[in-house]
Amino acid sequence: MKWFYVALLFVVASVLSGCNAKSAPVWDTENVTGGLPPIQFTLTDDEGHVVDASHYAGKITLLYFGYTHCPDVCPTTLATIHEALHKIGKQADDVRVLFVSVDPKRDTARALKSYASAFGPHFIGLTGTQPQLQAVTKRYHVTYSYYAPDSNGDYEVQHSSAIFVFGRHGNARLLMEYQKGATAMAHDLGQLISQG
Repeated sequence: MKWFYVALLFVVASVLSGCNAKSAPVWDTENVTGGLPPIQFTLTDDEGHVVDASHYAGKITLLYFGYTHCPDVCPTTLATIHEALHKIGKQADDVRVLFVSVDPKRDTARALKSYASAFGPHFIGLTGTQPQLQAVTKRYHVTYSYYAPDSNGDYEVQHSSAIFVFGRHGNARLLMEYQKGATAMAHDLGQLISQG
């Protein structure tokens, strides 16, 4: 009988200690905390100002690489992010989406402003010189290359499609892809915002 009470006491103690334990968040996208370097860049925004990562400190920052003439994955990705931000409502004020163009030849500040703002007020277009773009893309293992132009001079750009998510202090937290969908993105962004 004594063993029964000892076992019961152990079970009660285990349950009570579990009540105070804070469970780790479950992410719907890929948790890369500690696996990628903090956000760092020097680029030009869609107002023509030179900016660096410190301009977005205190916000959850999404970094996505593409170009305004992209026929498919860029608008799909940005539309999915827009939908995710809509789902989290007022919390979206704590988020900035930085759309980094890897096509500075065509993507002027004006073109970027028009393109990025079409997805909402949280979207900001950025670009830079080739050395600046190479520095930031190399930092996050993003690749891009240019196809040969057609007879009209138009060309496509092959580029990585990951969305890099950084916390308020600039640390890499999540890696997202549009295929996960807006609901998964909204869930994870909401959790990240709630962590403060």
